[in-house]
Amino acid sequence: MPIKIPRLLPAREILEEENIFVMDEDRALTQDIRPLNILILNLMPEKEKTEAHLLRLLGNTPLQVNISFLKTASHESKNTSSLHLDQFYTTFMEIKQRKFDGMIITGAPIELLAFEEVDYWKELTDIMDWTKDNVTSTLHICWGAQAALYHHFGIMKYELPQKCTGVFWHHIDDKSEKLLRGFDDVYLAPHSRNTDIFIKQLQANSTVKLLSSSEEAGPFIMCANDGKQIMITGHLEYEASTLAEEYRRDLEKGLNILPQHYFPNDDPSKSPSNKWRSHAHLLFSNWLNYYVYQETPFEWD
Repeated sequence: MPIKIPRLLPAREILEEENIFVMDEDRALTQDIRPLNILILNLMPEKEKTEAHLLRLLGNTPLQVNISFLKTASHESKNTSSLHLDQFYTTFMEIKQRKFDGMIITGAPIELLAFEEVDYWKELTDIMDWTKDNVTSTLHICWGAQAALYHHFGIMKYELPQKCTGVFWHHIDDKSEKLLRGFDDVYLAPHSRNTDIFIKQLQANSTVKLLSSSEEAGPFIMCANDGKQIMITGHLEYEASTLAEEYRRDLEKGLNILPQHYFPNDDPSKSPSNKWRSHAHLLFSNWLNYYVYQETPFEWD
């Protein structure tokens, strides 16, 4: 089944070229089924790229999914046109009376700031508190995962001596959780961040379950409250070229931190391959099925 997105959203053309099933509002209105309503709080600077990353994964399941995009009102994006934001995004005040089956809170390249120093931190905590009663399951990615662990569970982050960037092997820590059904015992996933969470604080917290981790990259997938909150510290949604693009941006800033296990023979002139795509699709499919579709009420009222 398709994802339903605005007819003029730029990501639509990208997804259709990749044979991802998308549907506009006009066609969706003719179908007599109960679609899932998913809200995406997009905190990434290049919002159109992130839209394509996430919609690609949300559009590859048997479920029809209605997508709404959320922007912060307390922070003005400098890398996405106001026309795009005005046309496709809404604010928290405009949707806070609604209920959503699922929500995604993305990462943001602000890990080196203390949470309270982020100019939209108060707005974000209001949104995260709102999800407890108004969203069936919320998926937090990278900085969004660290923000959720801190706000909901008091688990702190710390600055790494060097940026964690690359593609790393991961293993399963909890084979009983539905989110990891079908996962290989070991699998690859990308990371790109300057901070990590305190593992001892995570282990001491009886509410948060560590589902998967990496010896090199640390805790990766966690969940709490029967999947009400899911936290992922890496970026399974990334395309093959995303880390290379970040590497080149870092070089322009004078930072030469080569992503580990990423470029063939560690040669940045060679094109990397996507070795995590199947697990990315599997994780998003499991989330939509087991934590959203199977748990959300048919009628919220």
